[in-house]
Amino acid sequence: MSLAEGLFADDEGAPRCRWCEATPAYRHYHDHEWGFPVTDDRRLFEKLCLEGFQAGLSWLTILNKRENFRQAFANFQAEALVRFGEADVARLLADAGIVRHRGKIESTLNNARRVLELREEFGSLAAYAWGYEPEPSTRPKKMTLAALRTFTTSAESIAMSKDLKKRGWSFVGPTTVYAFMQAMGLVNDHIEGCGAREQALQARRELKRP
Repeated sequence: MSLAEGLFADDEGAPRCRWCEATPAYRHYHDHEWGFPVTDDRRLFEKLCLEGFQAGLSWLTILNKRENFRQAFANFQAEALVRFGEADVARLLADAGIVRHRGKIESTLNNARRVLELREEFGSLAAYAWGYEPEPSTRPKKMTLAALRTFTTSAESIAMSKDLKKRGWSFVGPTTVYAFMQAMGLVNDHIEGCGAREQALQARRELKRP
């Protein structure tokens, strides 16, 4: 049986989205993280920050440096990041294990302050972010490669981006926010026929189970 466009099969014949073909680490990320629903605030905040660092780069570049980012940025614990000062910025700019971009580093520290404000209002980042989950009726009945290519942004990612910017966040454009939604499972953009698609759907069903 031939695979749908946008899929590939590993040595054992398991079908996956083609974008993860490059390395075993990328395939592991695809199989166990991307598209699976996340409600943990630390992970959600980390992903928003790392999506900002990805701007102009590939996600594989960021994924390969993710452990370095975690070490450099106090595991993306916002309460710790708000205490970072100029000496920390200088240290981070000298850290070859991360992306050394002053604007993105300062954005992460700024967004740490903003996420604490947001938690005060909504109780958690998860409560805020999942409030932008799209209605199922707005999603394609079948996620093909052609359908996926139309989703670099969405009405929800545009709305969330606009609101975050109004709240003082930075590096949170609509494309960045949509990539965050894809990764954190607010949408399931695994292509139909991908082995991880049904697993991600089942994880969403379990999340919503009373």
